[in-house]
Amino acid sequence: MMNRWLVLVLLFMFLPVSSLGAEGELKVVPWEQLTPVQQRLLKPVQGNWSQLSPRKQQRLLRGVERWQSLSPEQRKLVKKRFKKWQALSPRQRELAAKRFKRFRNLPPAVQQRLRQRYRWYQQLPREKQRAIRERWRKLPPRERLRRLERAPRR
Repeated sequence: MMNRWLVLVLLFMFLPVSSLGAEGELKVVPWEQLTPVQQRLLKPVQGNWSQLSPRKQQRLLRGVERWQSLSPEQRKLVKKRFKKWQALSPRQRELAAKRFKRFRNLPPAVQQRLRQRYRWYQQLPREKQRAIRERWRKLPPRERLRRLERAPRR
């Protein structure tokens, strides 16, 4: 059951919509036309599938494709992240979604730099990480932004 919900979370958070009909409009997909695998993974939304917008249906279908393409290790990681997501309060989820959206709107070069910095940070001893977090929390928002924009590559 959790695998099905993972598919839903994956698709709403990470996947763009690009399945268009001949006229450039998204197509509604009747439940009966889904493959058995798609139906199994999307069972949690079966009852209201026909009421979903074509955009949501396409996102869900792309999520199924994405889920099927993941290796067992990747699926395990997604499950772990999903459990963390479920444990968040509604406010924490809202903040996380806003941060994710803000990150996705950054230029690719800035995204890459932040990923590099994160990997560097993950390699540090826990005590050093804690000290950096404390210094970061004490910085005013403008200073944080300034530092992110000029962050050296490591």
